[in-house]
Amino acid sequence: MLESDGPSYNQTFLSYEELEARLSARGDLIGLSRVLDAFEMANSVHEFQKRNDGTPYFWHSTRTVKILLDELHVRDTDILVAALLHDVLEDSDTITRGVLEFNFGSYVAYMVETLTKDLERARLDPDQVDVEHAALLAKASEDCLMIKLAARLDNVRCLAFNLKRNPLVYLRNTLERYVPLAERSGSPQLHALAAKIRLESNKYLG
Repeated sequence: MLESDGPSYNQTFLSYEELEARLSARGDLIGLSRVLDAFEMANSVHEFQKRNDGTPYFWHSTRTVKILLDELHVRDTDILVAALLHDVLEDSDTITRGVLEFNFGSYVAYMVETLTKDLERARLDPDQVDVEHAALLAKASEDCLMIKLAARLDNVRCLAFNLKRNPLVYLRNTLERYVPLAERSGSPQLHALAAKIRLESNKYLG
């Protein structure tokens, strides 16, 4: 078997400089500043977190944005900001919806809050919390679902690196609860994400 020339997928991330370079060509200095501010906030919140594979948790946030930028060609500032921040309410004792609204506006705060699970309840009954989360996303804006599926796509791509204790359950829940929401939408970007997740899942499910 030939060895890959580059790092494995879970070892990749989008750096501050790379993100700045991708966005600066638009000439939207205010939008660029907001996205970079979100990058720094999320990096600070997740600074000491590690994933099960030993990589920094924040890399997941940056790869979620990279999927939106490079694979779906998303350029909406609010979506990119919310994607970077999509887990900060779960992982910070000081960041609140009010803090997000003050710094990034009400729509970003709404998206991040919608993408946030109750981790205390999830420890006791993870399946029920996930079912409720999918039901919430079914009624939320399609932007929320797009961020959720981009994050799920990144996680599915990381399953080979010991990301989840039960990867088959994660795949099943993704395919049964979240992917159909995208496939029922009229959004080409959501359809593209659904197709990418199904393609990645076939590596495990055949």
